[in-house]
Amino acid sequence: MKFTLLLIFLMTATSLWAQGEINVLLICVDDLRPELASFGAEYIHSPNIDRLAREGRAFNRHYVNAPSCGPSRFTLLTGRYGAPDNNALFQRADELRANPEGVPPSMPEWFRGNGYTTVSVGKVSHHPGGLGGADWNNKKMVEMPGAWDESLLPVAGWQHPRGVMHGLANGEVRSKERGTMDVLQSAEGPDNIYPDGHITEEALSWLDRLGESDQPFFFAVGLIRPHLPFGAPKQYLDLYDRVEIPEVRNGEKPEGVSTWHASSEFMQYNLWGKDPREDKEFALRVRKHYAACVSYADAQVGKILARLKSTGQAENTIVILWGDHGWNLGEHGIWGKHNLYETALRSPLIIKLPKMRRAGKSTQAIVETTDIFPTICELANLPKPDFTVGNSLAKIIKKPGRKGHAAYAYLPSAKTIRTDRYRFTAHNNGRYELYDHGRDPGEVNNISSKRPGLVAEMHRLLLEKLSVHDKLR
Repeated sequence: MKFTLLLIFLMTATSLWAQGEINVLLICVDDLRPELASFGAEYIHSPNIDRLAREGRAFNRHYVNAPSCGPSRFTLLTGRYGAPDNNALFQRADELRANPEGVPPSMPEWFRGNGYTTVSVGKVSHHPGGLGGADWNNKKMVEMPGAWDESLLPVAGWQHPRGVMHGLANGEVRSKERGTMDVLQSAEGPDNIYPDGHITEEALSWLDRLGESDQPFFFAVGLIRPHLPFGAPKQYLDLYDRVEIPEVRNGEKPEGVSTWHASSEFMQYNLWGKDPREDKEFALRVRKHYAACVSYADAQVGKILARLKSTGQAENTIVILWGDHGWNLGEHGIWGKHNLYETALRSPLIIKLPKMRRAGKSTQAIVETTDIFPTICELANLPKPDFTVGNSLAKIIKKPGRKGHAAYAYLPSAKTIRTDRYRFTAHNNGRYELYDHGRDPGEVNNISSKRPGLVAEMHRLLLEKLSVHDKLR
């Protein structure tokens, strides 16, 4: 009798899985490099994300396909390579309106078409809330048409979504005048004195509502910190009072061809006349504020995961935590993203399944953001999206020792590919960069002129990816 009941239970559970009756929680964190204890940065206080890594599968060598918010989120949400600028999803929306049958569905649209309730809270696409216009609140300009049953952003005291995106404590909105908003801040108060506190509160409310429904959900939450400006409640900066943060070892501006830039996004804030490229004390101060923002974001992740558990849905939900790209904190003399070095392209990816086997064992397989769409579909047992360009990571999740594949990324001016040992970058002007990670993990010594045979082989691999990219334009 007991065996019969157990068999019935297992058959029911398997049937639910087979029908796609499993939820998806996608947590997107803006500008989050692998500055987490579970990814090797032991000086960082990130207990909630670290716990998720222990309960799931951390991909230690996950690479985004573009080192900017908009194009990176395009690849996540479509599973395809796209335009290299922040307007990529809005361009897709224009194409969709002009030719509805000619544009493949996005990831949330795919889940919605397969019986899921799809909800977005915070910054999931490039614009928090998913609207365009001068202040990102024009309801006639939808960034992802047909994707979400609900797409929300609590504006609170920040006036509009644009104000939320670059907001500091208690409703402070960035002026369009350069240098008027402080680049660093640590105001006293609870989590909701900054925008992510309100985003999290909205997310918790939606988890309660979704948990009461009989319909499976695809729920995406986008946290803004640690995006600039680096502002978080003081309690998170206090965590680093006596913490020693290691110095950057590859902090010099590169000589010769490179994707170095002058850190203009960072420099537009009020720096009090200081420059972290020249002032080590100020550089350390900036890095500690970035760390505080990571810990603040980590606390929001902890609240979200705790509420998922309290609703009773944790054992029936796939959880994905994804950083939209890395961020140079002085590496190569850059304070920002928008470059094709390892530091800007590598970001955290953690996938946790219900009742996961071999939980906590990370993988060194090289993977890229376009892999996430087909992976979640396979894990939820939905139809395979044959229009995506990535590979499902389900086999690597099952056996983390498996190898991955080369990762491709792009800027308007250059393209790059990362293999197990090398990074190769081809600039539009015909010049190359080649770095041997076996000997040069900081990508300091460009050996392209010394290894013409390897350059030719890496260029061939890059052209294979580029040909796919070109077909999608």
